[in-house]
Amino acid sequence: QVHLVESGGGLVQAGGSLRLSCAALGRTFSWYTMGWFRQAPGNEREFVAAVSSGASRTYYADSVKGRFTISRDNAKNTVYLQMNSLKPEDTAVYYCAVATGSASVTLVYAYDYWGQGTQVTVSS
Repeated sequence: QVHLVESGGGLVQAGGSLRLSCAALGRTFSWYTMGWFRQAPGNEREFVAAVSSGASRTYYADSVKGRFTISRDNAKNTVYLQMNSLKPEDTAVYYCAVATGSASVTLVYAYDYWGQGTQVTVSS
């Protein structure tokens, strides 16, 4: 069985920082792209960031570019999302996911495995 376990969410004031972690258990995902998505109440799940298998390429949504940084440690089978200069509109449940296919990494359906999500709340 495969599990993706997110951690690091919480409540932070606007302008603050959080670091999310996602540990992949039960299988090695070092060959695959890993990504972060988020979903706010009443909204569709949206792409946040992704990192290629060797971490040579990273991808970001325009809304987080320059504020968020995605990274991975393949030895630990873990992906991270460093979030700085947080805004109230960043409030959402954040999900990590693994893409094993070749579809665009910004698309939800490109991802086959999903974590349970971690809540991030940014107060104004």
